[in-house]
Amino acid sequence: MVTAGVYLIARSGVLFSMAPVACLTVVVVGAVTAIFAASIGLKQWDIKKVLAYSTVSQLGYMFIGVGAGAYAAGMFHLVTHAFFKALLFLGAGSVIYAMHEAYHRTGNHDDAQDMRNMGGLRAYMPYTTVVMWIATLAIAGIHRSPGSSRKMES
Repeated sequence: MVTAGVYLIARSGVLFSMAPVACLTVVVVGAVTAIFAASIGLKQWDIKKVLAYSTVSQLGYMFIGVGAGAYAAGMFHLVTHAFFKALLFLGAGSVIYAMHEAYHRTGNHDDAQDMRNMGGLRAYMPYTTVVMWIATLAIAGIHRSPGSSRKMES
């Protein structure tokens, strides 16, 4: 649902291209949104809030793209971001569930979503660690180029 606005502007690209002031407004609102949401996300400790503010910040970048007329790039960012952020939310859910279980067993009443309490989970959740790293690297745009595993011929 949060990406419906980006999709609507991309689909209405013909109308927006006839109104340069509207395009500029979309770009400016997107830039402010990206900076403001990222700033708020930096001060959050709840793992789901960090991911949510990161998504809002990325929506700002998507609005910048579609507002500038790069409709294909904006939609590509929308789709790839949705898949990789979904993987991050699933990993976060796994971590929260494990924290709830650990707190229940020990009688601890701390917040299971507070990232300040999540140190050292790699030893207890190796598969989740790998999945979260894959999603993090993918959402950051880091990938292996197709020919990187082949030896260079001289």
